[in-house]
Amino acid sequence: MYSEVAILQNYLVVGALLFGIGVIGFLSRRNMIVMFLSAEMMLQGVSLSLVAWSRFHNDFGGQMLVIFIIAVAACEAAIALALVLMLVRRTGKLDVVVWGELREDNQLPFEEADLPEPPTEPCEPWPTLTPAGVDPKLKPEQTDCRPNV
Repeated sequence: MYSEVAILQNYLVVGALLFGIGVIGFLSRRNMIVMFLSAEMMLQGVSLSLVAWSRFHNDFGGQMLVIFIIAVAACEAAIALALVLMLVRRTGKLDVVVWGELREDNQLPFEEADLPEPPTEPCEPWPTLTPAGVDPKLKPEQTDCRPNV
């Protein structure tokens, strides 16, 4: 029984790693193809976990769900490919931000708010330690005050 639990844990760790890498890839990229591949990687991580639990419990329920996941992933691939080709044909770019231009006629365009300007007034100096060693050749404004973080 111990070896079955160890095998289950190994499969679950690999499934969690696949899902985590997929989430990081999906959230950190703006290229639609990379986002699509990251979503597929998340689905594969979930599928691996379902198969591992199904094997652990000697039940075919998880494996049947994986077959449905594969069918949904195939449909998703077809729809995503059509959307990507439409976007590339229309704009020539694969950037997700371009999707904002593909809105309905009665919708206002989304405009991102500009970042606020950093404060121009001098800020209070940071607390300092007793000096030791060679003094750096930096201006005090660079070491005592940080206008923005």
